[in-house]
Amino acid sequence: MHLSEIPNIKHSNSNNFFLLAGPCAIEGEDMALRIAEKIISITDKLEIPYIFKGSFKKANRSRVDSFTGIGDEKALKILRKVSETFNVPTVTDIHEVSDAAKAAAYVDVLQIPAFLVRQTDLVVAAAQTGKVVNLKKGQFMSPEAMQHAVKKVHDSGNNKAWITDRGTMFGYQDMIVDFRGIPTMRQFAPTVLDVTHSLQQPNQSSGVTGGRPDMIETIARAGVVNNVDGLFIETHFDPSNAKSDGANMLDLKYLEALLSNLVAIRKTIVKL
Repeated sequence: MHLSEIPNIKHSNSNNFFLLAGPCAIEGEDMALRIAEKIISITDKLEIPYIFKGSFKKANRSRVDSFTGIGDEKALKILRKVSETFNVPTVTDIHEVSDAAKAAAYVDVLQIPAFLVRQTDLVVAAAQTGKVVNLKKGQFMSPEAMQHAVKKVHDSGNNKAWITDRGTMFGYQDMIVDFRGIPTMRQFAPTVLDVTHSLQQPNQSSGVTGGRPDMIETIARAGVVNNVDGLFIETHFDPSNAKSDGANMLDLKYLEALLSNLVAIRKTIVKL
């Protein structure tokens, strides 16, 4: 598929990587609009095709008292508000079969979380909405195995599938990106590198996932050099007080410098 098939996508012919970015979770309307406005100003300047990302709910939590959302419909309406305010496409993740049609009424891309990417009914339900389906590679799966997840989407009558690599479990408390997997997965579908989740340190004794945000640029640069089609970056203007995944998110104030460097690398790679 070509990016131009996504409603409201800009700069689809810029020959740049595309970007899925935003907060981990929708915490409220003001924060979502504030983050979206800043990212859009940067991506328009750099001619990066952009999709606003925000989870309308968080189902995969370490503890029962962890933040899960502000209410499904309320969060989905905020995602629609972002789209209508800034004329930008949006993506959110779904966790249950019933989420597919519900979320599809509000967003342009449905994301299947890494832990759920082998759930056939969920993948098929997402595909049957006709939306783009972003398949997160399971931390427990090989790059080669992702061809079967893509095939489930295609066999459901939908040719709009992406793969997103978010690292592979290394021991109990670390994630590692094997960059050999990028060209492998690009044989099956456009491939995105989830920069921030690849730097998670899950299963901490505190029950709160840790991370290595200091390594964000290192991982992102390597992804661009290895020809990823897109990048996935969670960002927040106050990561230390974010309600979800603050430990591995990028502070929004650093996003423009990061993307400027990555665009420069991309231009160099394209010329080779």
